[in-house]
Amino acid sequence: MQVYGYIRVSTAEQAATGDSLDTQRNKVLGYALMQGWQLADVYVESGVSGSVPLAERPAGAKLLGIIEKGDVIVTPKLDRMFRSASDALGTLEEMKAQGVGLVMLDLGGDVTSNGISKMVFTILSAVAEQERDRIRERIREVKRHLASQGVYGGGKPPYGYDVVDGRLVENEDQQRILSTMRGMRDNGDSYRMIGAAVGMQPMTVKRILDRVPITPDRQPIASAVGA
Repeated sequence: MQVYGYIRVSTAEQAATGDSLDTQRNKVLGYALMQGWQLADVYVESGVSGSVPLAERPAGAKLLGIIEKGDVIVTPKLDRMFRSASDALGTLEEMKAQGVGLVMLDLGGDVTSNGISKMVFTILSAVAEQERDRIRERIREVKRHLASQGVYGGGKPPYGYDVVDGRLVENEDQQRILSTMRGMRDNGDSYRMIGAAVGMQPMTVKRILDRVPITPDRQPIASAVGA
């Protein structure tokens, strides 16, 4: 078994003064001493933001590259190793599968093997899901903004439009079909009837009309792209 420490400061000034690093190092050394462990090495991440995934940091990548089954990593705080819940959850799951222990002093011990583990993983899973939801919503907002400017935001273009020089432009043939579909739907015709008239499956008709809402001013792009 090898025991490694991991400490990090996010700014060059903190790295230069060394106060924060020294404090973290002493905490790691003190815990190892109480456990009767000999530290093989302490990996120091100087001036690296916590937003950078652990595996993409210089010291973090080296540490992950050498750990083996039975090894233990000691870090003073959760936020020294992770700021992203998704990065934390993925890395912890991988360590657990490898049989590597991860001691987070602020959480009371090894978060991969004791009673804290289930609580930590549950919390991180919930936070990671919230992060993903926020990212998805930001992407939708960007696409809506681009679409309002007539700029194509990526993905499959909505029916009735082509992408030309990065912008959505109307496809005349498809727009004629759309006009027919809209007119029939306004008259109360079913999706099945509309599909039979234009040569599409009923659910395809519904999906197209849902993505490209019927609006008096014929401005469906933002809703379509942001859907």
